[in-house]
Amino acid sequence: MSQITRSLSNLIQQLTKLPGIGPKSAERLAYHLLRVHKSEALALAAAISDVRENVSYCPDCFNLSEGGLCPICRNPNRDRSLLCVVEQPRDLIAIEDSGVYRGLYHILLGRIAPLENIGAEQLTIERLVQRIERGEFKELILATNPTVEGDGTALYVSNLLADQSLAITRLARGVTTGSILEHTNKEVLADALSDRRPF
Repeated sequence: MSQITRSLSNLIQQLTKLPGIGPKSAERLAYHLLRVHKSEALALAAAISDVRENVSYCPDCFNLSEGGLCPICRNPNRDRSLLCVVEQPRDLIAIEDSGVYRGLYHILLGRIAPLENIGAEQLTIERLVQRIERGEFKELILATNPTVEGDGTALYVSNLLADQSLAITRLARGVTTGSILEHTNKEVLADALSDRRPF
């Protein structure tokens, strides 16, 4: 069996720690970094260093930010009566990409998952309650993922805030426009029937 250098072995080991990267993929990436021009490999290293040094969580909403409040929290044109709760920053990006929502956000940085030993205290739920208690919001939109854990987290948050004077809503789920019922997933169809609304 051929031997590899200590530094290459270390790089492969570090790459396997990335999500979705197994030993073979890590090895391919490591050899790719050796093949590209040195400046390209060092640019990647510098980008990783830069993001670790400069990106942190917004002190208000826990979105990713470079120094202080994130651009959404700083934007005076956002509707400050609406607060949308999501699990991760990438969920915020998905909602922003829809171009429909113009309110503020609160990112939980996860979801309650007892089987993974993730409880409410490990999320930003306490900070969410503090924001709500300031009384600036009229509606709280629970936009956690439509999974068992996401639904459980939404239920936990709604119960926690039940005595607050604001509307608590959940994202509608169901059949998408243009789809055909016979080809629709049964869980999606069940959600659509449960969340039906007046015509």
